[in-house]
Amino acid sequence: MRTDQGLVIHRSDYRPWPFVIDDVSLVFELDPTATRVTAEARVRRVGPPDAALELAGDGPALVEVRIDGRTLAPDEFTCDASLLRITRVPDAFTLTVVTRIDPSANTTLMGLYVSNGNYFTQCEAEGFRRITFFPDRPDVMTRYTVTLRADKAACPVLLSNGNLVAQGDCEERPGWHWARWEDPFPKPSYLFALVAGRFTAREERIRTGSGREALLQVWVEPGNEDKTGHAMQSLIHAIRWDEQRFGLELDLERFMIVAVGDFNMGAMENKGLNIFNTKYVFAHPRIATDADFANIEAVVGHEYFHNWTGNRVTCRDWFQLTLKEGLTVFRDQEFSADMLAASTTGEAAARSARAVKRIEDVRVLRSVQFPEDAGPMAHPIRPDSYQEINNFYTVTVYEKGAEVIRMLQTLVGRDGFRKGIDLYFARHDGQAVTCDDFVAAIADANQRDLSVFGRWYSQAGTPHLRIEGRYDAAARRYRLDVRQSCSPSPGQPTKQPFHIPLAVGLIGRDGRDLLPATRVLDVMQAEQQFVFDDVGEEPVPSLLRDFSAPIVIDYPYTTEQLAFLAAHDSDPFNQWEAVQRLAVDCVLRVLEGAALPAQATALIDVLRRTIADDRLDPAYREQLLILPTEGFTAEQLPVVDPAAVRQARNALRRYIGAQLIDLWRDLHARLAPTGPYSPDPAQAGRRGLRNAALGFWIDSGDPAAQAAALAQYRVTDNMTDRLAAMQGLVNSPSADRDLVLADFAVTFADEPLAMDKWFMLQAGAHRQPGDAPVLDRVRTLLGHPAFSIRNPNKVRALIGSFCSGNLAEFHAADGSGYAFWREQVLQLDPINPQVAARLARALDRWRKFTPDRRQAMKAVIEQVAAAPGLSTDVAEIVTKALAS
Repeated sequence: MRTDQGLVIHRSDYRPWPFVIDDVSLVFELDPTATRVTAEARVRRVGPPDAALELAGDGPALVEVRIDGRTLAPDEFTCDASLLRITRVPDAFTLTVVTRIDPSANTTLMGLYVSNGNYFTQCEAEGFRRITFFPDRPDVMTRYTVTLRADKAACPVLLSNGNLVAQGDCEERPGWHWARWEDPFPKPSYLFALVAGRFTAREERIRTGSGREALLQVWVEPGNEDKTGHAMQSLIHAIRWDEQRFGLELDLERFMIVAVGDFNMGAMENKGLNIFNTKYVFAHPRIATDADFANIEAVVGHEYFHNWTGNRVTCRDWFQLTLKEGLTVFRDQEFSADMLAASTTGEAAARSARAVKRIEDVRVLRSVQFPEDAGPMAHPIRPDSYQEINNFYTVTVYEKGAEVIRMLQTLVGRDGFRKGIDLYFARHDGQAVTCDDFVAAIADANQRDLSVFGRWYSQAGTPHLRIEGRYDAAARRYRLDVRQSCSPSPGQPTKQPFHIPLAVGLIGRDGRDLLPATRVLDVMQAEQQFVFDDVGEEPVPSLLRDFSAPIVIDYPYTTEQLAFLAAHDSDPFNQWEAVQRLAVDCVLRVLEGAALPAQATALIDVLRRTIADDRLDPAYREQLLILPTEGFTAEQLPVVDPAAVRQARNALRRYIGAQLIDLWRDLHARLAPTGPYSPDPAQAGRRGLRNAALGFWIDSGDPAAQAAALAQYRVTDNMTDRLAAMQGLVNSPSADRDLVLADFAVTFADEPLAMDKWFMLQAGAHRQPGDAPVLDRVRTLLGHPAFSIRNPNKVRALIGSFCSGNLAEFHAADGSGYAFWREQVLQLDPINPQVAARLARALDRWRKFTPDRRQAMKAVIEQVAAAPGLSTDVAEIVTKALAS
């Protein structure tokens, strides 16, 4: 475990490595407890003549070091667990490093590890140094040849990056075999991968746009073959989309996906050999929801798109992480939106489908990234410093980074953005570059000055725009006065104005747009005025259409104006936004002690109209019915009492349920399935709308709704409807709650991903009157046979769902949730520091809560910070939390 907690790495300290590696040959003799790794590299000096050769390590046992075939004596180098240093080396030489590692003991799931008897690697960001001593940094790119040797019975399948060039039996070792892989493209060490073990593959052969044939494979452990069809089709769709949208073609003879149940991340884009969490590969109606099907398509697309935006062109250093991740998240968002739009008929339906995806993405941004921007871990999308890079795989780098890329496309247009992408690859293919290089390509291709826009990369925080509208009837002129600000964040007490593309529409009394098209305003100063001429009446402004920038709009809309926008705005995102504002206003008024106010009447009218309007796409109608989360609502408050927030939101749900009970009952009946399950968007939209209706119907208190949920649970042919019914029952006083939970556990005992849903549902449950605290159930479930503290999926499903997803129960006034958090972080840290650090962030915003909770949270954070042997991962999180 690394404990160099005081070491801070700064972007300004970047220096190129003083050598280059022309190529490297890796030989693995795979053994679960004693794998031998031989790395032979051809090295050349390109830096100062007196520069020493320094190779990073993280615990591999050094067996031997050779230069040009000569074994070095112990006094010719120094070596500890983290660094191999050779002071004097020739200007050109062949370096051989032999190490020994124990994959079976590797619980961090970084480097080479064993899962269910099979071998896997995870090398991003700094896992390769756990395998051998190497310049483990993204700007050192070279070509890899990899030879794998293993017991043929234990590991009949041997995979690595690139193309399989040879294989055979090991003559000197009976019962063993070998395979050799060559990757024709240079890559950094973080993109290295190997997989070995018992697997079966689904295969497809395709022809790329230029006519080349390529083999696609999805590898899984035997018995899971029937769960891979959707992942394969998603891969094919992603390949075709990238060819059509960006002109980027698959560049290998073979592209492989491998699924593993023990994995820290969602997936990893290793060149030609993507390794995936089973959560983002396995799709079958019995175990996967509609959301799972959609997420698999998105994640498969994301990792494939990295083949160009991340692999062919990669990051110079880890501070540039958003260069590949923000850009690729944007690309996968566009891919998913285009796939939804392609499933519809007509322009209006396509716009609605794209809006659904946009709403889903913005909901994540607001509920997770905006709080991060306001907390102790706030950082620009390109950070200036870090202690542990794994802590910066964040929603800021990924999702906010994607919003920054989207703003670039908004500013230069879709065609202009494609021109910029083409120039980016023409300049930098095969290189490790910076965010500035990417922005320069977009600017140069479109002859745009984007110097002010660059502040999005260097400044943290969420900008706020305070906007006022003024209408001059005599002059037929409408003016928007815009003032921007951004709150201080760690290390950045003041901010310069951002370049914000503000998409605006003006809507007249009859609900029609007064402008011929949405206008994008360039907000670049602290205060600006924008004038619209020849406006014949006072409009209602539609601001930030399609969420054109990751900002907060402060405009004094009245309840009547919000209801008007919900009914008439031609921008579907802003229609949804108006409904969200009405709902948040209702909850906030209840928290202030008021009875359900006039906003509730307006909200009911909007929802009644939504339910009845069959012209609207069902998936879009579902989005209009989803109330803002407790977490989002809490972020609108200066001081948070989570129990009060839950009570207020639930009061609104009960009110809506009761006021529209007949409509919920009717909608649930009308949308009942008439044929077998399909994950296609049309069916998924109907299911989503029907289950939203079921949820409100249950909240109305009607016993018939609970009976309908139980019937749906029993007869459904898919996990989407089964989980929705079970969730409705678990979060109600139904006597059938324990019955369905017990039935689910028996039915899906052999399906780990389904059991994750079972854990998650119980950890996130709303306690009913007379129930024991949810924490009591969570503690009991820690001992369930299906739970393992060493499996990240299980930890996220049970412990993470409780600590980060069940605010009212986790923040119980007695502090029991905080004590549980402390226990779990300290138990996880020596096992898997990455997972422990993610859990540690559940108390990031401790200063925002009521004084009694603040005091209790601070005490447990201090206890974790004082624990001996704490990893760098967790230490950075808790130290910054206390310093905020």
